[in-house]
Amino acid sequence: MTRTSAPASPGGVLPPEASASLSAAQNAFDTARLAAHPSRVRISIVTPSYRRSAWLKLCIASVADQGVAAEHIVQDAGSDDGTLEWLPQDRRVKVFVEKDQGMYDGINRGLRRAGGDLLAYLNCDEQYLPGALRTVADFFERHPQIDVLFGDVVMVDTEGRYLYHRKMQTPLKYHTWTCHLSTLSCATFFRRRVVDDYGMLFNPQLRDVGDGEWMVRLLQRRVTMAALGQFTSVFTHTGVNMYVGPNARREACVLRASAPFWARQLRPVFILQHRLRRVFGGMYSQPPFA
Repeated sequence: MTRTSAPASPGGVLPPEASASLSAAQNAFDTARLAAHPSRVRISIVTPSYRRSAWLKLCIASVADQGVAAEHIVQDAGSDDGTLEWLPQDRRVKVFVEKDQGMYDGINRGLRRAGGDLLAYLNCDEQYLPGALRTVADFFERHPQIDVLFGDVVMVDTEGRYLYHRKMQTPLKYHTWTCHLSTLSCATFFRRRVVDDYGMLFNPQLRDVGDGEWMVRLLQRRVTMAALGQFTSVFTHTGVNMYVGPNARREACVLRASAPFWARQLRPVFILQHRLRRVFGGMYSQPPFA
């Protein structure tokens, strides 16, 4: 996850859910002068973009090559690195260029415009593996009660070389709240009702840990979740990923401090529970890749 952007406005970590109002939302596929898409858009992918031209080309190609009806919305915050010389002409995506408050505000803008039944966001330096979206759509078809789905992730370096992989389980509320988010956004998929009916947009006041704070709210609401048990996505270690910066550490501390006092005191127990659950769930074993 990489984004270079102007600082978001200050504010609390847990915003009022009223800020997630979608009353003025307009679906992107209804917007004039945009590329035609199938009348029934099953999946909408949102990509927040700012000064990541080379990586964005790979991201777009990975969505376009999925072989399923997918709407790909790129929310660009006004890149000045050459992105806007080619992006508006790319007919595979729907492009919106407008200043935002940061990455999560850009994602929210895209989600409001999205027309898909299934939603996800994919950062510029992330890609989907072949067949990922079809597999995800098939899972949601077979499991109508599931609202959020997590895939497994292959981690690569800037040359695309394999580093390691991460297998996912559904996150636990107090581990997420007091420790860290154990899933990755590039392999997180959710139904439209998470946004429209539950009002679960991201907190635009955050710059780096908005997905962790979003997940805490989903878990508080007891949204139904599942792990796919298949690899869907690629995460690139670029050396400037957002989670390694000082602001990410600061926001993580603020999020942790918002947890109940008793939960913070039990943090070592939640860490042990998380690790044992992964061990017994087979998360640290993997047959050789083809």
